[in-house]
Amino acid sequence: MSSNISLKHINKLAIPALISGISEPILSLTDAAIVGNIDLFATESLAAVGIVTTFLSMLIWVLGQTRSAISSIVSQYVGANQLDKVKNLPAQAIFIITSLSILIIVATYPFAQRIFKLYNASELILDYSVDYYKIRVFGFPFTLFTIAVFGAFRGLQNTYYPMIIAIIGASANIILDVILVYGISDFIPAMNIKGAAYASVIAQLMMAAFSAYYLLKKTPIPLKVSFPFNKEINKFLIMILNLFVRTIALNVTLYFATRFATGYGAAYIATYTIAINLWFFAAFFIDGYASAGNILSGKLFGGKEYGSLIKLSNKLIKYAIIIGIVLALVGAVFYYPIGRLFSKDPEVLALFYDSFWIILVMQPLCSLAFIFDGMFKGLGKMKSLRNVLLFSTFIVFVPILFWLDSLGYKLHGIFIALTFWIIARGIPLIIKFRKIFIPLSQNH
Repeated sequence: MSSNISLKHINKLAIPALISGISEPILSLTDAAIVGNIDLFATESLAAVGIVTTFLSMLIWVLGQTRSAISSIVSQYVGANQLDKVKNLPAQAIFIITSLSILIIVATYPFAQRIFKLYNASELILDYSVDYYKIRVFGFPFTLFTIAVFGAFRGLQNTYYPMIIAIIGASANIILDVILVYGISDFIPAMNIKGAAYASVIAQLMMAAFSAYYLLKKTPIPLKVSFPFNKEINKFLIMILNLFVRTIALNVTLYFATRFATGYGAAYIATYTIAINLWFFAAFFIDGYASAGNILSGKLFGGKEYGSLIKLSNKLIKYAIIIGIVLALVGAVFYYPIGRLFSKDPEVLALFYDSFWIILVMQPLCSLAFIFDGMFKGLGKMKSLRNVLLFSTFIVFVPILFWLDSLGYKLHGIFIALTFWIIARGIPLIIKFRKIFIPLSQNH
C-alpha cells in the first residue's frame, strides 16, 4: 500500500489541523486581548491571565498527550489495515484521562492561591489569578475530552472535523468574551476577568459536545467504554508516561520563564503574557504541519514504507523553514499594531517592542523542532522525545536563564534562553530520525 505524501495531500491534512490546533491559544489570546483593554486594572488583569494560562497549559499539555498516543496507535493500525483491532481504545483512553482531570480539579481548586503565589503573584494580580482560575478550571475535562477525540480523528487521517469543531469553539469564545467581559448595556453586567473565564468554559463545553457528535456520526469509533481493556492499552500508558515526564520538563521551562517575568514586575509579566501567547499561537500554527507529519509518519511506519518516510521528512524540513520565515516576516510587518492590540500601557508597549523581535527570530527553529516532535509522536518513539526535553530543559534552558538573569537581561534573557532550548530540542531529533530510518529505507 503506497501512501500519498504530495504537498497537496500534506496541506489537506495540515491546514485543517492548523486551524483546529490554534483553537486553544485563541481562547487564551482572546482573553488576553479583551482583558488587556478593560478600563480599570487592565495590566493586572492581563498579568493574571498570563499566569493562569501558563498553569492551565501545563495541565493540558501533561494530560492532553492522549491525542498523540491515540493518534500514533490508530494511524499505525490504519497503515497496517487493521483498524478493527483498536476501535475500542479511544473510548477507554478518554475515560482514563477525563477521570484524572476531575481529580486534578478537586486537588487544585482549594489551593489556587498557594499555587499562584509560586508564580510570584501577589496582591491584586494574585486575587485576579485565583478568580480567573476557579472558573476556567471547570472547562479542563471538556478540553481533554476534545483533545482525545481529535487524536482519534488524526489517527483516521481526518483533520476536517476537528477543524469544524475548533472554528465553532473559537468563534463562540470571541463573541462570549466581548459580551461577558464588557457587558451589554443594562442586559448583561460587565464581568471583567471573570467574564473571560466563563466565556472560555462555555466554548470548551460546546467543543466537547460537537466532538462527541462528529465522532459518533462520522467514524466507526464508539464512545461507549467497553472492557476488558484493549491489548494496546499498556503501550498507550507507556507512551503517556514518557510524554508525561517530557511535558513536566517542558513545563519546568514555562514555570521558570513565568516566575522570572513575574518577579521583574507587573509590566514585565504583562509583556511576557503577550509575547508568550503569541509564541503559543505560532507554535500551534506550525503544529498543523507537525500534525500532518504525525498522521502520515504513523501510517507509513505501520505500513513499513521507510523510503516514503524519509521523503516525507525531507519535504517537511523544507516546509518548516518556509513557514517559520513567513511567520517571522508577518510578525515584523505588523510589529507595532500587534503590541497595541493587546495593551495601551506605555511601559508594557515599550518592553514588548524591545523584546518581541527575539520571538520572531526563533520561528524557523521552532518550526523544525515542532515538525520532528510531531513525526516522533506518530512513530510512537516517546522515549526519545522524553530524553530530548529533559536535556534541553535542565542542561540548556535553566542554566542559560539563570546566567542571563544574573547579568540583568530580564525579558531578553528569558527569550534568548528559550531560543537555545528550541535548538536543543530540534537538532537531536533530526539526527536521530535520519540515523534510524535511512538504513531501514535502504534495506527495503
